[in-house]
Amino acid sequence: MILVTVKETSNRISSFEMSGHADYAEHGQDLVCAGASAVSFGAVNAIMELTGIEPDIQQANSGFLKVSFPNNLDEKTDQQVQLLVRSMIVSLKTIEQDYEEYIKITFTA
Repeated sequence: MILVTVKETSNRISSFEMSGHADYAEHGQDLVCAGASAVSFGAVNAIMELTGIEPDIQQANSGFLKVSFPNNLDEKTDQQVQLLVRSMIVSLKTIEQDYEEYIKITFTA
């Protein structure tokens, strides 16, 4: 199962972490894994390209990704980052609705 943990405090997302594998299908044919990966990496790439920030990214071959956003952003840039990361979460929730046995999203403070 893919576990997505979103850290949100005072209505601001400061980081998200993804770990595990969906095991929906064989490696290379797993639509849930591919979808979750495409959504998350696409969002991180969009944040970097469109806002110019460099989030702290930790990644491992074992299906682990953690992305933390800087706390000291100006208000406009932070709003842009928040919008992009929230759109990522909407897409991941859509995947979760259809494949709830393979992906789970949780929020922590």
